[in-house]
Amino acid sequence: MYAYNELLFPPETIPHLRHIRGDTWKKLIDRVVTLPEDHPEALALSLLMIRLAGCLSCETDSYRAMRGCTPCARQTLRRFKGSDAELTRRYREALEEIRGHLEARPQTIASPVLSAQAA
Repeated sequence: MYAYNELLFPPETIPHLRHIRGDTWKKLIDRVVTLPEDHPEALALSLLMIRLAGCLSCETDSYRAMRGCTPCARQTLRRFKGSDAELTRRYREALEEIRGHLEARPQTIASPVLSAQAA
């Protein structure tokens, strides 16, 4: 029996990651869960988790996929050897990458957030 999973890290998994790390991580999760899933900060957290968990190499018949995305993401964060500061640094790098991509291709996402920033 297969668990429900996505092709890449699903935004609905984000709230389930709140208690995995320390206070810095909790604050980041608390902020991101209030945002629409196409907001650059939410996209950056998804990109961070895609990279950490290796979502691009996940196969539907793999053990990771059979467990589901949320347990995989939680386990990935528990096993991460770096500090919360390292995680937030990687998050900021992902955010800059997302912003750079969106600035270069503004038609990618027609988000009110991006339109307000451009004005």
